Amino acid sequence: MQKKQTVGSLKVGARKRYHEPYLSMTMWRRGLRRLRRDRPTMAAMFTVLSLALISLLAPIFSAVLNVDPNEINVTNNYAPLFSEGHLLGTDELGRDHFSRLLYGGQVSLGIAFSAALLSLAIGLPVGVFAGYYGGKRDDFINWFIITLNSIPFLYLLAIISALLSPSPLTFVLILGILGWTGTTRLVRAESYSLKQRDFVIAAQALGASNLRLMFQHIAPNMFSLLIVSLALSMGGLILTESALSFIGFGIKAPTPTWGNMLSGGFDYMRRAPHLLVLPGMLIAITVFCFYLIGDGLRDAFDPKIAD
Repeated sequence: MQKKQTVGSLKVGARKRYHEPYLSMTMWRRGLRRLRRDRPTMAAMFTVLSLALISLLAPIFSAVLNVDPNEINVTNNYAPLFSEGHLLGTDELGRDHFSRLLYGGQVSLGIAFSAALLSLAIGLPVGVFAGYYGGKRDDFINWFIITLNSIPFLYLLAIISALLSPSPLTFVLILGILGWTGTTRLVRAESYSLKQRDFVIAAQALGASNLRLMFQHIAPNMFSLLIVSLALSMGGLILTESALSFIGFGIKAPTPTWGNMLSGGFDYMRRAPHLLVLPGMLIAITVFCFYLIGDGLRDAFDPKIAD
């Protein structure tokens, strides 16, 4: 009996020693540890980074393959996949489809990333301000958000795009200025919760100003939430750009984006299906990866989830 108790105590001691390093980890180290073991999320990150890197290297690929994304050759239009001199064929004007997909990735991913950052830059301070002060200021911000969200987002974007015929930069500004409300609501709710925590109350008792409390004590503790929001926003913005381009209110040709390439390929679906399938696949894969990344980051950095 004594021997069994000794063995049992050794097992308990080993279990404690095993968990001691984990318990001493910070939230970020625990989150990164969970993230490294999440294979679907890591695969999604690798896919998105690969697509972004290949798109950034579009000029190099075009130079190596000796193709120009804007060079028109109507005598060689609708070339099939793996045709001579054109890896992924050509479009209705004889332009190289592979190089246009790469340059289109630059625009689509650039719009999504830039507009998501702009939305975050607007939504973070407004949300922290509303959640921290509350009262009439919070009511006014909520009223403004509800009023703005009562207008169908895609319909509003279509009207603005029809009036401005936006360039990629203008499109980023439009999406960023109109898309901050979701981030603001998330930040506002989290700020309202954090301002009642002991570390904020202690800093306030020591004489910290409201600005210092908001942006040095409350905002940094929402970093994991903001990363998740950023990843999900990028997926939604790629879909928004694609939807607007598909109905004719997005970035105009000859500037390639995955959205307007999908829209242009729809008219030639039977004659050259690769013009429709390839940009559609890139949009679907990228959006799926962004949503998978957002879900994985949320699980990895959620302190309520046990390892």
